[in-house]
Amino acid sequence: MLFGVGVCLTQQAPPASGARILLLPRKLVIGERATLAVLDVNGRLTPGVSVVFSYGEKVTTDTTGRARFVAPLNPGTIYAGIEGRSGRVSATIVTPAEISSATQEVIAAPRIATLSDRFELQGHGFCGDADANRVTIAGMPALVLASSPGSLVVLPPADAEPGLARVQVGCAQKMSEPFTIAFVNLELGASSEPMTPEEHRVLVVRVKGSTARVSLEARNLAADVADLVGGAIVRVTSSGGADNVAKFELVGRTRGSFTISIRLVAPLSAPRR
Repeated sequence: MLFGVGVCLTQQAPPASGARILLLPRKLVIGERATLAVLDVNGRLTPGVSVVFSYGEKVTTDTTGRARFVAPLNPGTIYAGIEGRSGRVSATIVTPAEISSATQEVIAAPRIATLSDRFELQGHGFCGDADANRVTIAGMPALVLASSPGSLVVLPPADAEPGLARVQVGCAQKMSEPFTIAFVNLELGASSEPMTPEEHRVLVVRVKGSTARVSLEARNLAADVADLVGGAIVRVTSSGGADNVAKFELVGRTRGSFTISIRLVAPLSAPRR
């Protein structure tokens, strides 16, 4: 049973056959390098996975679960997907004039993020090679999962604490102005007993670290075992307040263990300085 999907670093690499999630930078720059990442259903970076682009290129993730590639030379929208899996993600290719490389600036960031999951930053002057970027949260180094000159996908450091934290981004000699993000923990609770046919079960998600109402998205990853009331993907808003909770309901189809992923949904906006 899986209650939440973040990103997990592990010494034992998961098999490529378990690949489920493709992280592609939202914006790419013509002819510039970029990095993508692939995760399995448990949020583990997954090596040896082939990713196919709509323009014919194929890349394979390395031992870190990431792959470098060069954006095509024509502006527009491209698509990519995990080979052998349904579903694609898109990215927009823009010209160098649209994303300056002379300076570095974060122009969009979430106001709130979870400590166990990835979040996105948009701006300009980032490094296309993920490991060449330097992102710190409360002074601690974060992991850049996917990157391009205009977009980063970042995983908070494991030792970060809930609350407002100072975030700063650097690439080569460039450094952005610091800004803040409120980080929270999601505590997920429900019975771990196998589901039974027609059984109703409530999944309670507690938001620790903020009294604000937040949007949470649940995805049903085992539709053969249970139905998620409201559809395969359901969004709810937490209650806010001291006991900040959100609830999802499951109805059993067959006997077995259900698999539900829960993610915080936070729109990007101008960063809070």
